[in-house]
Amino acid sequence: AGIDMPPATPPPAFPPQFALVDVNNFYVSCERAFNPLLAGVPVVVLSNNDGCAVARSAEAKQLGVKMATPWFQLQGLARMHGIVALSSNYALYGDMSRRVVSVLQDFSPDVEVYSIDESFLRVEHLQPLYRSRSALGQAIRQRTVQWTGLPVCAGFGTTKTLAKLANHLAKTIPALDGVCDLSSMDDLERHAAMAQLRVNAVWGVGRRMAAQLEPLGIHTVLDLANANPVRMRQRFGVVLERTVHELQGTSCLALDDLNTPRQQVMASRSFGTEVSSLAALREAVAWHVDSAATRLRAQGSVAGAVYVFIQGNRFRTTGPQGNAGHTSTVVSLEQPCDDNRLLTTAAWAGLQRIYREGCAYKKCGVILLELSARRQHQETLFGSTAVHGPSTPSAQSAKVMAAMDAINHIWGRGTLRTAAAGLSQQAQWAMLSGHRSPRYTTRWDELPVVK
Repeated sequence: AGIDMPPATPPPAFPPQFALVDVNNFYVSCERAFNPLLAGVPVVVLSNNDGCAVARSAEAKQLGVKMATPWFQLQGLARMHGIVALSSNYALYGDMSRRVVSVLQDFSPDVEVYSIDESFLRVEHLQPLYRSRSALGQAIRQRTVQWTGLPVCAGFGTTKTLAKLANHLAKTIPALDGVCDLSSMDDLERHAAMAQLRVNAVWGVGRRMAAQLEPLGIHTVLDLANANPVRMRQRFGVVLERTVHELQGTSCLALDDLNTPRQQVMASRSFGTEVSSLAALREAVAWHVDSAATRLRAQGSVAGAVYVFIQGNRFRTTGPQGNAGHTSTVVSLEQPCDDNRLLTTAAWAGLQRIYREGCAYKKCGVILLELSARRQHQETLFGSTAVHGPSTPSAQSAKVMAAMDAINHIWGRGTLRTAAAGLSQQAQWAMLSGHRSPRYTTRWDELPVVK
């Protein structure tokens, strides 16, 4: 008593450290995780309707297969070298992506899912737990491949842009063994690495921007890092100014909140065959509304308008049907909602406006617009019954949609859907997927079998 105790020593504050973890050849790696016979074999994964190559194994790249090459143009090369073509298996890829994110969240709670195969992490608080960030990266790689079967690379930096750059180096320099920590390099090493990369290797700097930078003497990543940020802003805007600051080590981009709601929700897909009938188009549009509305409710939003479009086959130039082109319209709702049935009714009204009898269509889709938080939108003068009607009040609608979402979450998308979306599993407008592998992790009847 009476003795003044010294103030508690605050925990050490570490400067920000970001990691970018990226799955190598994600689509192909997902396929190989369940089919080891594909290891070492040239593999391509095809886009919707088995159209173009959207993913290529290292072996396929070595054979000269370019991204987005139409599959019909690869037939001769495929027969010559035994290239295996697989249809896109979105159910499998989405589930495997979630599994990778779950592994990463065991390392850090601060995770931003940047894309289906890439995630940013904040890792400075892990510094006391590992002898180096390279050791942390190897631990992430080992656990991810052990728990999911997917190989990953990890890049570390004091900013997100540097972490993205480090990940690029980790993937392209074999000596780094899949992990690159730019922040542990001295200035000489880091500058040497930057000088070896063209400026379009920087996150957010595409070919068009690189072409505009070249007349200014900016050809490499190091050139851009040494540029004057103020002049970059004056010439190209604030985004490039932030990029320069990030390359210089000043963090300007925080992790995005995973719960940030989208400003619009889109659902669309090409048809397996051309569709001419209004009935088939109505089914396809209703199916896309069901998909978009599910994501709308998941983020707690309601839509105030529905954009609907139909598109002809751009390769059709002859014949009585010709090219129907791209037509679209927007239908405003009297009151924002998230009910599949009301959104489908609005989308159908729009479809009726733009449909042309006798034309052949290859694609359709919907975009839900004017989104707002479910609990914050303005009611109409007469409340929710003005839209839902006295027989289907808003509370009842919410219960029906909640039950639909719960059932589909357990049993898979489309298990319970509006009748407007069709009852047939093989609709005329369904997407072609003649080379799809089983959905190993999301369908009981397609589980892997060990013989």
